[in-house]
Amino acid sequence: MAELASGFWKNRPLEDLNPQEWEALCDGCGRCCLVKLEDFDSDAVYFTSIACELLDTENCRCQNYSQRFHKVEDCIQLSADRVGRINWLPSTCAYRLRHEGAPLPEWHPLVSGNPDSVHEAGISVRGRVISEAHVHPDSIEEHIVHWVD
Repeated sequence: MAELASGFWKNRPLEDLNPQEWEALCDGCGRCCLVKLEDFDSDAVYFTSIACELLDTENCRCQNYSQRFHKVEDCIQLSADRVGRINWLPSTCAYRLRHEGAPLPEWHPLVSGNPDSVHEAGISVRGRVISEAHVHPDSIEEHIVHWVD
């Protein structure tokens, strides 16, 4: 794997990133892998403390990343042309921030140089979620969370 250029994400549109740069932009928070509920009347999106069954809740990474679309029916491929249309991306999401022209926060691993900084800053879902395999579908609403970013 080629070395990433320092600051590759700065002042570059998402569509100019190569696949390695695109993947490196992910901060590893795991929030996109949470079950979300949408109020179709208001378009409000509510995050839950329920994680996709493929999410390693300790490392906040997909356990079967290459096969996730085959294993999880509603897993969504995030791409440069979709970022602006996905209303549930957390306000801390690097893809969303760069799409909006905002800088990455100090805790982002690309800025800090520390892959654990997202966890240390309390942004990730580490230690705060359970797998959907352990939740009855009728009780999802009981798991709605309101985390401060």
